[in-house]
Amino acid sequence: MDSENQQRYQVTLPESSSTIDSTRVINPLVEPSRSMLVTKPVVKPLPETIPATIEGVSTEELLDYIRSGQVWVVNSRQRNGVILCKPFHTEFAGPGAAVGGHLDLDCQQVIPVGKLSLLRPDSHQERQNAYLIRRQWIKLTQQVTDKSTPLQRAQLILNQFETYFDQETIARIPDEAFAAMVGVLPYTIRLARRTPGKLTVRMKG
Repeated sequence: MDSENQQRYQVTLPESSSTIDSTRVINPLVEPSRSMLVTKPVVKPLPETIPATIEGVSTEELLDYIRSGQVWVVNSRQRNGVILCKPFHTEFAGPGAAVGGHLDLDCQQVIPVGKLSLLRPDSHQERQNAYLIRRQWIKLTQQVTDKSTPLQRAQLILNQFETYFDQETIARIPDEAFAAMVGVLPYTIRLARRTPGKLTVRMKG
């Protein structure tokens, strides 16, 4: 990676608070004498009746559901997903992937992609399958980050999303979210959006 390595962990997503509920992050470049403090996330309880499907809720409600400790599965029958904004990076969970549970207690912000639909798994086997699919989505992103050139990483992640979503949907995703996903600057994502040409990445076995 280039000098962008020094900045990839300091990406601030739009409209996010510097202090989000139970997580407080101190910028080591601003306060070098203090260490980063991350307290244990607070699990917000769900209503007594847990819905079988989550659709059409606000991003604030969606974040509460994901940080509640309950496991959900991204609906595999439609083109949708959610970008999970963590303290130092973002992750994309696509169709079939598990979200919530203990995986995403540190999630600070969520960005629905497409018409998001989350389903409550009914069995242990469904949860296990969803965890495996979440791992596949993470591995797919990792293959993009393995590329040494920042612009190439930016182009690859955009092209990967173009495989599943239309241009209008992709245009609504902030540059900062893509940047934190593959370790580049938001400027590099903006440049890649304007750069013609298509690169592809295949899932390794």
